[in-house]
Amino acid sequence: MLDILVIGSLNADLVVRAPRFPQPGETISGDDLLTIPGGKGANQAVAAARQGAQVAMVGRVGSDGFGPFLVENLKSNNVDTSHILKTESATGTAIIVVDASGQNSIVLSAGANGNVNFQDVDSAPDAKILLLQFEIPMDVVLRAARRYKAKGTTVILNPAPACKIPEELLTLIDILIPNESELAALANMPVNDSASAELAAKELLERGVKTVIVTMGSKGALLVTGVQVTQVDTYPVEVVDTTAAGDAFIGGFTSKLLASSLESGSLLPDDIQQQAAGLQSAVRYGCACGALAATKFGAQPSLPIKEEVERFTSLRER
Repeated sequence: MLDILVIGSLNADLVVRAPRFPQPGETISGDDLLTIPGGKGANQAVAAARQGAQVAMVGRVGSDGFGPFLVENLKSNNVDTSHILKTESATGTAIIVVDASGQNSIVLSAGANGNVNFQDVDSAPDAKILLLQFEIPMDVVLRAARRYKAKGTTVILNPAPACKIPEELLTLIDILIPNESELAALANMPVNDSASAELAAKELLERGVKTVIVTMGSKGALLVTGVQVTQVDTYPVEVVDTTAAGDAFIGGFTSKLLASSLESGSLLPDDIQQQAAGLQSAVRYGCACGALAATKFGAQPSLPIKEEVERFTSLRER
């Protein structure tokens, strides 16, 4: 069976570096415009494939020149693209400004991503893990979660960009991976530190989610289940660009969870201690992937390969 199926977005990222973000009505000068493969779905597919997982992508591109550019890049990263369809519209794009500290500001244009539909979901292959995000229509995300949950697939949702979601969707999610702002929007409460993140995560557990992993940038990640709350530290690095760092985390986390399942026989074992250890190890690995991605410019070009992560963690943990 396929390791990971990603149903999500493919975007052409139009990126410019600037000393700071412009104020409303202000024009500032930036560096040369770059066109870089992106989209949260495609980013996560590449991130997992670069860690050695067998990955397939379901999505849509447009009939413009960006479409072949994005699909060929996925192929070159060993992602199965046979379920990516072309539609008669523009390919999804993201306008990204990166400031001097590496933080980014992003505006999305859905384009072909808005045409992903029920038929695309219903014709998709089986997999051990389904990865979902919110850059495709919400009813399609819900359809995919329903279909694959019924098959016994482990369903992982990255609720980005933050938006209002159907309550039913939460009950279908095995692992929810938001950042702090996305968690605050879902739980409808402020999140500004580990204590408030824990409260918000537990609110979502009560509403049906099995596990919540909050990505917190330089503060690492918070793992919250019905039986454990664990703060997992990340690796300090010099930040160049945070674009796709969260996607790198998810690809690394998911691939490590798959590797752990080969030993336990299950992605989320019934044995509580075994499950906790596997989740914590996968979160730590995801943190390493996210940290490495933040040291490079761009979305998919920044995503690390397995050997790079193993070398990085080996040096840092001596």
